[in-house]
Amino acid sequence: MASVAVIDYGMGNLHSVAKALEHVSPETEVWVTADPEQVRAADRVLLPGVGAIRDCMAEIRRLGVDAEVAEAIASGKPFLGICVGFQALMDFSEENGGVDCLGAFPGRVCFFGDDLRDPHTQQTLKVPHMGWNCVQQTLDHPLWQGIEQNSRFYFVHSYYVQLQNANQVAARCEYGVGFDVALAQDNVFAVQFHPEKSQKAGLQLLQNFLHWDGRP
Repeated sequence: MASVAVIDYGMGNLHSVAKALEHVSPETEVWVTADPEQVRAADRVLLPGVGAIRDCMAEIRRLGVDAEVAEAIASGKPFLGICVGFQALMDFSEENGGVDCLGAFPGRVCFFGDDLRDPHTQQTLKVPHMGWNCVQQTLDHPLWQGIEQNSRFYFVHSYYVQLQNANQVAARCEYGVGFDVALAQDNVFAVQFHPEKSQKAGLQLLQNFLHWDGRP
């Protein structure tokens, strides 16, 4: 039976992610775990995350999850990062006065700002960016299968990712500024939005992940 490890470092929306995975693929074993051996044994690995990046990175390093993530990425098995689990893969975040992240991919996590405005209407936009927004897919990828261009996904975040390598950008979004909402590189896919809260399109993405062989 296929298996997926949802890495538990105390900072993720673990219950809703696990339930969504079980819903889309009842035949898949879903392990919510911090055990390195179980993460190593899983066919797929998912890194969730909510909350402040400083606290997330502190727990990731304290529990040795940084090594688990590096090993999972290097192994070639399918790997999915969600929300802060996406941001943590970058080099650096501006949050909490500046935090060094895992450095798995070149990129920076930036603050939307205190005076964010719609560039078309000049209307003030609330931060955090919370709610539904359209996602523009920028490259073909197995995880987009069955998901229409500009489908709406659910977001909750005050900081956004800027990837250094444009070839790794799998989708973009606009909220006052244009920003990267999905990364694709080899066996890694990561998203800023919450697929487990994004109804049909989000569940399709999770189902695609559970059937993905890790190849672009």
